[in-house]
Amino acid sequence: MLRISVQVEDFDAAQETAALTEGRHDVGAVASFIGLVRGEGERLEALELEHYPGMAEEQLTAIAKEAQDQWPLDAVCVIHRFGKIEVGGQIVLVIATSRHREAAFDAARHIMDYLKTDAPFWKKEHPKDGQDGTWVEGI
Repeated sequence: MLRISVQVEDFDAAQETAALTEGRHDVGAVASFIGLVRGEGERLEALELEHYPGMAEEQLTAIAKEAQDQWPLDAVCVIHRFGKIEVGGQIVLVIATSRHREAAFDAARHIMDYLKTDAPFWKKEHPKDGQDGTWVEGI
């Protein structure tokens, strides 16, 4: 099973995990990662994320399929939000399920490493002081 979504709406990690594991008695491990907007020492109010529609989903699907080819996974879920997200808000969810924890951990880390360095998303920091935000490298 593969679930990929690039969306404005927030997500519910527990609900997404339940959707991947419900009725599955062969799943022995669920590894997940939730990325949040940091305040950067109380300097930021929000983070704005942009992406290329279509291209982002295609690349997220490719990296998730790569993980499924490399590790014995039962399911993968990748949800990445875009738009303006306030400090403390959820940005990304990665879930990998497998019979064994090592595969689930390794696959989730592999996907997150890709999202952090190579995924087609751009971020703009919005400071609390009301100044114009700045586009930053890496996500």
